[in-house]
Amino acid sequence: MDSRMAMAMTKSEPASPRHVCLTGGGTLLVLDLCEGERAQIVYAGPDLGAVDPVELDLLSKRQHAPGGPTEPIALSLLNAIGTGHPSPPGLLAHAGGQHWSLDPRIVSIVRSEEHSCTIVTRDEASRICADHTITLGPESGVASFASKIRNEGDVSLWLEWCAAACLPLDESLTRVTSFTGRWASEFQTEMHDLVRGSFLRENRAGRTSHDSYPGLYLGTPTTGDAQGLACALHLGWSGNHRLRVDRLADNTSSIQAGELLLPGEIKLAPGETYTTPMLHACWSSQGYGDITRRLHRFVRTRLPQPDAPRPVHYNTWEAVYFDHSPEKLFALAERAAAVGAERFVLDDGWFGARRSDRAGLGDWFVAEDVYPDGLKPLADHVRSLGMEFGLWFEPEMVNPDSELYRAHPDWVLGVEGLEPIASRNQLPLDLTRPEVCDYLFERIDALVRELGIAYIKWDMNRDLQHPGGQDGRAIVHDQVRALYDLIDRIRAAHSDLVIESCSSGGARADYGILARTDRVWTSDNNDARYRHAIMRGGAHFLPLPVLGNHVGPKRCHTTGRRFDMAFRAGTAVFGHMGMELDLADESEADRAVLAKAIALHKRHRGLIHGGDYHRLETPPHIGGIGTVSPDKDEALFQIAVLEQHPGTQPPRIRFAGLDPDKRYRLECIWPDAMGGEQGPFAGSALIHYGLQMPLTWPDTCLIYHLEAVE
Repeated sequence: MDSRMAMAMTKSEPASPRHVCLTGGGTLLVLDLCEGERAQIVYAGPDLGAVDPVELDLLSKRQHAPGGPTEPIALSLLNAIGTGHPSPPGLLAHAGGQHWSLDPRIVSIVRSEEHSCTIVTRDEASRICADHTITLGPESGVASFASKIRNEGDVSLWLEWCAAACLPLDESLTRVTSFTGRWASEFQTEMHDLVRGSFLRENRAGRTSHDSYPGLYLGTPTTGDAQGLACALHLGWSGNHRLRVDRLADNTSSIQAGELLLPGEIKLAPGETYTTPMLHACWSSQGYGDITRRLHRFVRTRLPQPDAPRPVHYNTWEAVYFDHSPEKLFALAERAAAVGAERFVLDDGWFGARRSDRAGLGDWFVAEDVYPDGLKPLADHVRSLGMEFGLWFEPEMVNPDSELYRAHPDWVLGVEGLEPIASRNQLPLDLTRPEVCDYLFERIDALVRELGIAYIKWDMNRDLQHPGGQDGRAIVHDQVRALYDLIDRIRAAHSDLVIESCSSGGARADYGILARTDRVWTSDNNDARYRHAIMRGGAHFLPLPVLGNHVGPKRCHTTGRRFDMAFRAGTAVFGHMGMELDLADESEADRAVLAKAIALHKRHRGLIHGGDYHRLETPPHIGGIGTVSPDKDEALFQIAVLEQHPGTQPPRIRFAGLDPDKRYRLECIWPDAMGGEQGPFAGSALIHYGLQMPLTWPDTCLIYHLEAVE
């Protein structure tokens, strides 16, 4: 009997000696693995139940297509050129122009754990080996893929492209949602219909970027937040990247993602290895919303301190910019504590000659002319007010006008013969030089110990256009790895330290950086109206507790628009709440409104940060999101009216995530004037019939609290 006609499979054992099945969290991966053959993924998607993978082979069997190979060629894990598959290859490498047509075959398969496996493949002619690791999250159902390339030959290998994996895509998934933007306008969604050919996103910014986020959602033309087949992928990497979806003439589709390598960047001498970033993928038959909640569960399990509290922030940047003085900051700390702040973060301007963005960057010593007694008195004063003390750093950069650059001009990245591209008056340091990271670690470590710093805002404010190292070769890959190592080294020395990833706002907010930091600064744009779209976009991949969301000044410094405090504060309640404004410029009445919003956030913080996230399907001029407790006994929804209603009456709002068989009391708890408990109402009515919205002005943020009753 053919080995493919083996006994029916169970959840724990594959049906056939050549099939490996990984299941968990509602996801099923079926791999066709036989030594001496190519590694193939037969199926990746929502769990199909008690299905024999042999059935999938039989159901997918194709006839010969005129004009094509006699035997159809299946997609393989790296789909190298030598396989003959018509999709773009997931592996491009050569040895001095030789051994470019690779066809790696399986050498061994290791199934060490129930939810993971490692497949070792080898191309005999070039002696290139690839270790493919696949891990499936048992609760989230998120699958993680990586490939490790090893040169077992006698000559050097040039690697031009290596995807983490090439994954088959259900042919009905023809609609792509991508995420783009710019500074102060991150996480903007764009929808595209696939055609025959390629959908491609590339980033060469040297960081995750504002304009090409390394993640995609895919669905059918009828998929919505609550129904339909959906898929998402995310490359967990803080450097250059490429994501692509390819659809062939036979209507098959595949997706691949990996690090975009610059010319000559990766050269492997005999015995050397290269490991791709992790590609994370997720599938659901219950719509985009279920995908989002799965990704949120996955991210929460990977955070360095997943159960750490999320104190309400006060950040000094838009209050003082570079105009520091101990007296001003002491007063700011007192006002921040009075409205309920739990953490005080001193932003840029505290060190060296940093009286503007033109000087001092890299000189991580407290400015004695501004703080003659050092920062210890301010840090102690902040703690005496019941707040943690945090400090801003931009370790990866240096101003040419700085003591550090004057002493070590060779410490920066650059390309011989090219003038550095001006950007915010700063240059990127070469983190691959051990002496650079030793200096940065010593300075950060000393300040954390001396000042009792509980929180670091780690910023990075420019792209890397000329990322050349000491030998002139491109080193973005090594630069990102060195960054990760530096952060890991600091975390090892200070296990309780909380670190925020900021990069001109949200330009470094990927799963790679979030494996070693605790939150991201979602955007430099504190415009409360604009913020709803930014937060909604970011939450496709990132849960609310890691998305910093701050109350800005009455006149937004980014857009110039003015909003009342109720709208600004209500907007910031959903996320990791904070403030970034001069409280002395706010009226006593507005500070009281702000204090109420902070108290509301604290009262419901466990639900906001621990509940299941739901996007509401609303008209374009209304933003609607909510969090629902895992037992569906409690929920909090934020409804933002962003423009005038097109009709004489506002629409009804249909809630999501509730138990249709439970009854709920409903109360509008923000703003105060809209209060009043209603109900109880059947969950099914709230979901399918909805609540009539009140008439309000544009730029009004309503918050509804729902609680199940017996």
